[in-house]
Amino acid sequence: MSIAENLAAVERRIRAACERAGRKRGEVTLVAVSKTFPAEKIDEAIAAGVTHIGENRVQEARDKKPQVRGAARWHLIGHLQSNKAKDAVQIFDLIETVDSIDLAQKIARASERARNVLLQVNIGDEPQKSGVAPAEIENVARQIRAIDGVNLIGLMAIPPIGDVRPHFRRLRALRDSLGLEHLSMGMSEDFEIAIEEGSTMVRIGRAIFGPRT
Repeated sequence: MSIAENLAAVERRIRAACERAGRKRGEVTLVAVSKTFPAEKIDEAIAAGVTHIGENRVQEARDKKPQVRGAARWHLIGHLQSNKAKDAVQIFDLIETVDSIDLAQKIARASERARNVLLQVNIGDEPQKSGVAPAEIENVARQIRAIDGVNLIGLMAIPPIGDVRPHFRRLRALRDSLGLEHLSMGMSEDFEIAIEEGSTMVRIGRAIFGPRT
């Protein structure tokens, strides 16, 4: 199937999930994750209607973005090393993976304007994953909100493999307790559950671009 056909199928599933949850389609942003795919595939997706692109690596996005002809908003959805904050703010419209106060400060210093960010939560308390521990979210969020140059607009997480619904519900509860707007949760395998549980951004790669080689 083509990218346009894949995107249409994903769109139908998003709309169905929104309907089941009693939500409007406009409440959910589709972020097409293009890591490892070339610029021409990104342009194909944009031509088919994609308006948000997600990339995992700063260097890969830096090399590809100038080759992309179509217009889209770019999201960093992979781990950001603090020494690449300066490059990241030049490339991305939204950094979804802020996982420390120190990183937020570096982003603020590197930005010429206030930068929207999401706080990454290690929602499953997994030692191998980045993100702030749920128990620390309130304290970290409070300190990041006090930093001039960053706007904390929501939370992001990658749940453990398995039963994801309880983790999505926990992230939504954390978001609600902080009074934030956005929840970035849900990927190709589980985005429908994420939408049912309140996600406002779903990060979908394989279901749109196909398997990575």
